[in-house]
Amino acid sequence: MDVGAYLSRIGYQGLTEPTLETLRGLHRCHLFSVPFESLSVHCGEPITLALPLLYDKIVRRRRGGFCYENNGLFLWLLRALGFDVVGLAGRVRNRFTGRLGPPRDHLLLLARLGGQRFLCDVGFGDGFLEPLRLEPGLEQPQEGGTFRLGLAGGVWALERLRAPGGEGRALYTFTLEERELGDFAAMACYHQQAPSSLFACKSFCSLPQPGGGRLTYMGWRLIATRGGERTETPLQPPEIPALLQHAFGAQLSGILVPKDQDIQPPPEGEEMGPAPPTE
Repeated sequence: MDVGAYLSRIGYQGLTEPTLETLRGLHRCHLFSVPFESLSVHCGEPITLALPLLYDKIVRRRRGGFCYENNGLFLWLLRALGFDVVGLAGRVRNRFTGRLGPPRDHLLLLARLGGQRFLCDVGFGDGFLEPLRLEPGLEQPQEGGTFRLGLAGGVWALERLRAPGGEGRALYTFTLEERELGDFAAMACYHQQAPSSLFACKSFCSLPQPGGGRLTYMGWRLIATRGGERTETPLQPPEIPALLQHAFGAQLSGILVPKDQDIQPPPEGEEMGPAPPTE
């Protein structure tokens, strides 16, 4: 596992001192270079949360992954560069069901710099592009939207605002209890097979685009969004592997079985909570 090769993989050429400027640059480069994807689940590649395996997949084979993979390896990189950073556990609001996922449904990161704390997340998909200050009620505009953090009863909630000072759309909740990558092993298995998991139900691969917008492969469609406009292009199965390599740099080692199945409501025993408040 080599830091230089990792920085080359994400196209980062700036300074590497543990500063906020470095953190912002690394965060943006990672998001624009490493896809948020579920392809392994649908082409016979079991996911194991071991750092050498994640490094091989993301750096050497130039693939992406879901939150445990992308944020797990980013956590290693930041620590190797001297950042004071820890893992946190979150619960994502599923945009298809409107419900929160189980505990440890999501891995995100918290960096401490100069007496301030910053939220980092390179494994969520359509989220924030630069680290957010961990400060409740502060509206933080950036390319791709305005974000706000709320705090109630020790639980933080991240939301994207529809307009400055207005209502928001809840993305996920989290607490500040520190976690390590191994703490998410059971949930990594869950997301590879549960009918209430986005990753098990839909084959997808997604990257933000320079200048705004997002490009997403899902099932048998290619979805492009920019400036509030959305276009969908139907795909034939033989087209998909070449598209993934051309548009996302994803070279698959197995045969992809496309999937775009409805996500099932979670059973009662999975401790799924209601959606967090949006105001």
